[in-house]
Amino acid sequence: MGHGAATNSIELSGDTKAFDRVARKWNVDYAFYKTGPDKYLLFFKSGQADAITACFSEYSRKVLNKSKSRRIPIREQLKQAADQLAKEKPRKRERVKEAVREDR
Repeated sequence: MGHGAATNSIELSGDTKAFDRVARKWNVDYAFYKTGPDKYLLFFKSGQADAITACFSEYSRKVLNKSKSRRIPIREQLKQAADQLAKEKPRKRERVKEAVREDR
């Protein structure tokens, strides 16, 4: 980031690995600076403002699509199954005693 070039910054909260994947695709030169738990400042060169805008829009799309995932988490599925079993009436088991006859 040095090299005497002017830089800009954007706040980023969330998954830095996902942003890294998208940024590599767009060949963007950037650097992260951690400002808090799960909060970062994203520094990039001013000359790459157009590329970073396109990169950031693709990253935002991916993050929004990920949060709208259609899959129900396993723990939620287990909880629903347990609730459903609790609502069902317990089955009465018939106990059958077998008479043992000894014929001699």
